[in-house]
Amino acid sequence: MGIFNFFSKEKKETLDQGLSKTRESVFSKITRAVAGKSKVDDEVLDNLEEVLITSDVGVETTLRIIQRIEKRVASDKYVTTNELNTILKEEIAGLLAENNTDTGVDFGDPLPASPYVIMVVGVNGVGKTTTIGKLAYQFTKAGKKVYLGAADTFRAAAVDQLIIWGERTGVPVIRQKMGADPASVAFDTLSSAKANGADVVIIDTAGRLHNKINLMNELTKIKNVMQKVMPDAPHEVLLVLDGSTGQNAFEQAKQFTKATDVNALAITKLDGTAKGGVVIGISDQFKIPVKYIGLGEGMEHLQVFDKNEFVNTLFE
Repeated sequence: MGIFNFFSKEKKETLDQGLSKTRESVFSKITRAVAGKSKVDDEVLDNLEEVLITSDVGVETTLRIIQRIEKRVASDKYVTTNELNTILKEEIAGLLAENNTDTGVDFGDPLPASPYVIMVVGVNGVGKTTTIGKLAYQFTKAGKKVYLGAADTFRAAAVDQLIIWGERTGVPVIRQKMGADPASVAFDTLSSAKANGADVVIIDTAGRLHNKINLMNELTKIKNVMQKVMPDAPHEVLLVLDGSTGQNAFEQAKQFTKATDVNALAITKLDGTAKGGVVIGISDQFKIPVKYIGLGEGMEHLQVFDKNEFVNTLFE
């Protein structure tokens, strides 16, 4: 989605509400940072650095943003504190653009493969299975035929939850008995989806991180087995992160990007936190596109990420 794309009123309202806690927190901190100042000087920049770090943007990303603003101030000679929000918006949007953060694919857009296979990874409790259900809803609503694979066979709750989402969205869920080989579930799901003309296949996986080698081996096996049915599967390895955990989400991203080839991110639970800055930091640190953001509990509250609307909303 480019900068000039139409962003629906409904989506805009959801984004406004979902980021309200982060926006209020950031604004109150920026107000204090520039109190009594008319121009952006070294003291304001130091204060701004603290604002960004305490908003969970992350140290490295914060330093990059401050450096960009310093260059801007040096070239423009005199930048007032009233211009600071606009400069922040422009420089953060520029940073996200450099990281290819905007994927440009909405739920109703044509997909690059048929079926398009998404393998979803992430620790338990981040909203992984719920995100899968919401993805199924959004793709189905957009006219796509969706299949779900319950390959987290180590947690009965995960399978049960996925079945409930399947019933709510009218989407078939392929499953086996508890403790079954996750790769076998993925194989059956993709085989069935291909035979029945599905457009999208979403595979749930176990969220264990206590043994990274086992996790890596399991995810590699799932990918290898799916490739027997479809050589280029999975097309997307989607890592789900809980935005409300702040810096802990960075650590999870680090672990999972070592364990498998993550090429897309979904950051959930942004509506209940003031830590929305984590979206900026994670996309910058890992150079992986943020594809979806979760802004509430409703099925329609999972949105395709638009970097410009996100930054505009955060610094309006």
